[in-house]
Amino acid sequence: MKKVTRAACLSLAVLIGGLSLSGSYAFGKSRPEDPAKALQVFSSDRGQALQATAIGPGLVNLSPSDEFSTYQWGLKNDGEFRLIELQAKFRTVDQTYSQTRSGVGIGIPKPGPDDYKSIVTHAVTGVDIAIQPAWKLYDQAETKRSVTVAIIDTGIDIHHQELKNSLWTNPGEVDGDGIDNDGNGYVDDIYGWNFYSGNNQVFVGNEDSHGTHAAGTIGADRGSYGIAGITDNNYVKLMTLKALGGEDGAGSPEAVIQAIRYAEAMGASICNLSMGTTAYSEALDQAIRDSSMLFVVSCGNGGVSGLGYDTDIYPVYPASLPHDNVISVANILFDGSLSKDSNFGALSVDIAAPGSFILSTIPGDAYGFMSGTSMAAPMVTGVAAMIYSYRQDISLLEVKNILLNSSRKMDSLAGKMVSGGLLDAYAALTWQ
Repeated sequence: MKKVTRAACLSLAVLIGGLSLSGSYAFGKSRPEDPAKALQVFSSDRGQALQATAIGPGLVNLSPSDEFSTYQWGLKNDGEFRLIELQAKFRTVDQTYSQTRSGVGIGIPKPGPDDYKSIVTHAVTGVDIAIQPAWKLYDQAETKRSVTVAIIDTGIDIHHQELKNSLWTNPGEVDGDGIDNDGNGYVDDIYGWNFYSGNNQVFVGNEDSHGTHAAGTIGADRGSYGIAGITDNNYVKLMTLKALGGEDGAGSPEAVIQAIRYAEAMGASICNLSMGTTAYSEALDQAIRDSSMLFVVSCGNGGVSGLGYDTDIYPVYPASLPHDNVISVANILFDGSLSKDSNFGALSVDIAAPGSFILSTIPGDAYGFMSGTSMAAPMVTGVAAMIYSYRQDISLLEVKNILLNSSRKMDSLAGKMVSGGLLDAYAALTWQ
């Protein structure tokens, strides 16, 4: 199997860029924005309840038993994508955030309400992750590996009809008895843990829209309710680790590190990190480097200008960390072009996946559209979990190599990332 890696070349790129992984930064005037001290959830983060007419990626339903799956263009694209009269009120993910705030926070939200009103885009047929043939192949397999995926983010609505059957639960804990039954240092950690507040309340309300949206893309019930998740929730379970919270989705790198250590200790093998920062944290670097998990990370939504930039020159962490267990993900549009606000990097970004106007779960048994590399990363996480479950003969590092090598090469992505390609679930499952 041919190995695709960016570790050695990225180290060279960092030196050429004049940056020190262990020191402070001194960026020139061409820097898209000053380095943020905050770890940010990279997403457009404007959730929109599905209260308006939408015409999705073609007339054939992706998953007929799921009412809204026609609108999931990222999974299937027949060459048309239109959103009509998406009026409605935006959820509380409408804030503007300081780039100098310490700790963790959700990135500058975009697009604004006007960008949703009259979108009519003729998509390019086949710009999707080819999930239907992948499902067919996966479902035919007689045996599959059980996989736990850690979602370190805001919380997840554990009561959502689409997610309640997809959640990891701690087999060593008794719910509600106030005792640390398994002796891991966390009392009643049934679904995971809230590292933002230091308790077991992994869902607190609308501030957890971002994590709930990521969870739906990866593991929403297929064939049951509104949308179809990528994975089979009989075999893939989602561990809820809330490290971000509050009105602006703030938290700390230390909370993320604690969540990583918990996830690995409790058996997770793949970790979704739809977040990032331009400020390097040696402790976070070491936590990821020393982990046995595979990390799928959003590469960022550009600077204050709204335009993506080259992370080979201006790194974004943890996506730019030069470790073999990190996959950095960019956002591709339904017409096959890289989203204008998606970062890129020939050496530091690995693969692209659909990330704009992605329909998924939001709190309260609802569904909403969000955009950003935060939405692209869970696409890759879901397919990674599917591969690892399907191919019981491979390691997690081989999962990464398969994803990159099997990606669908596209001229629009050439020279912009390591693989030069779009995530392809079927090609990944059949890659030899």
